[in-house]
Amino acid sequence: MNEKIIIALDFDGFADAKNTVDALPEAVFFKVGLQAFLKFGDLIIPYLAVKNKKLFLDLKFKDIPNTVFGAVQSALKFSPDMLTIHLSGGRAMIQKAIEAAREKPDLKILGVTVLTSLGEEDLVEMGMNMSPREAVLTLCRLGIDAGIKTVVCSPQEIEPIRQRFGAAVELVTPGIRPAWSAKGDQKRVFTPKMAIEAGSDYLVVGRPITQHQHTDEAFRLILQEIS
Repeated sequence: MNEKIIIALDFDGFADAKNTVDALPEAVFFKVGLQAFLKFGDLIIPYLAVKNKKLFLDLKFKDIPNTVFGAVQSALKFSPDMLTIHLSGGRAMIQKAIEAAREKPDLKILGVTVLTSLGEEDLVEMGMNMSPREAVLTLCRLGIDAGIKTVVCSPQEIEPIRQRFGAAVELVTPGIRPAWSAKGDQKRVFTPKMAIEAGSDYLVVGRPITQHQHTDEAFRLILQEIS
């Protein structure tokens, strides 16, 4: 069950990220997003390797197909276990990302559907006249057809995806907030237990653990809840 919880290292400095990794010996997966990657990726990624941790490199590539092909190939030098792309980049881009990842067969290319910070009003403002659920299902269908086996979605879309696509895809869900933590800027959230029961495979958890007074205790509370 330890691998089901992915710790988001969303920090301004390497010291905080390193301290979090050290404080969580039971954790297996750690997410390095854009902020951490650009500020101290050259430090934290090798450190995770030394500590035998798994790397979720969350860079959310989206560009023309050949550029994403090159970006994924370039990212392979970091030996990620998971790497994100935006499914809204289209079929050709998705397929080029998968092609580039073939050099590392155990790498999971994760298709990002709709960011958990977005609600229906945001999609309407962007000209997408559909609900987040409809948008997620549309993008999920596109990803599966293009060869994606793992998608990122909010907890609220877990059950609709499972109902429509069954076990065809693995689900990685950010927007996880235990009942005892603040909601923050996430709009579509579940507790860890709700997400696992709905059918999520991996939970991305950041602030409820990393900003908790007792980091290891917060991790164990979530682990206990989903076990």
